[in-house]
Amino acid sequence: MFSGMSNHSIDSKGRIVLPVKFREELGSTFYFARGFGNRCIQAMSAEQFDSVCSKIMELPADKAMALQYTFTATAVEVTPNAQGRVIIPQNLREFAEIEGEALVIGMNNRIEIWSSVKFDEFMASQKDTVAQALSMLKL
Repeated sequence: MFSGMSNHSIDSKGRIVLPVKFREELGSTFYFARGFGNRCIQAMSAEQFDSVCSKIMELPADKAMALQYTFTATAVEVTPNAQGRVIIPQNLREFAEIEGEALVIGMNNRIEIWSSVKFDEFMASQKDTVAQALSMLKL
């Protein structure tokens, strides 16, 4: 299970070093794809990626196609190099508006990679939803 949050540099070639704990959980080869409904990049293990793709294929054809265009078609298989660096493709970095620095966030069964600015904007927009969710949990 992925949890935690940390800042990481992205070099001029688009490479990032993900936390060792995350790399171990993701496996030797994993996937980057656009976030679901957010301007971020998802990273998930091959098993999780296959599971999501299988679920997408179970949807009605028009819904499945829409998700294939926005998720499956943007996905790229990656393998860390000897130094633990992986390249985030330019099209995904542009989609997430990530330059130079990225925020890496554990999200239970996947990780997300965000621009710090975009993440702060997103979190500000979620204040009411967070309050409602906490109320539902009775915390």
